[in-house]
Amino acid sequence: MMTFRNFGEYVSAEPFQPFRIKMASGQVYEIRHPEMLLVGRSSVRVYTTAGSDPDKPPRWHDISMMLMETLEPFEVTSASGKN
Repeated sequence: MMTFRNFGEYVSAEPFQPFRIKMASGQVYEIRHPEMLLVGRSSVRVYTTAGSDPDKPPRWHDISMMLMETLEPFEVTSASGKN
């Protein structure tokens, strides 16, 4: 089970380091910016985009900290292979 304090260390890190939330269900959320989150005491609201369509509004997912298995940092790579 993830605690508010553990989660807060990732969210408030300076500089921010993108991280993944892995859930007990197998669902994975990639957090690329701290503004993607609204952190409560026992749950987190994760905002996601609806793909590449700018006309679709963002979605949110309310997830329980009790069901989080791991938080792990990851490296963001450039989408284009151009130099």
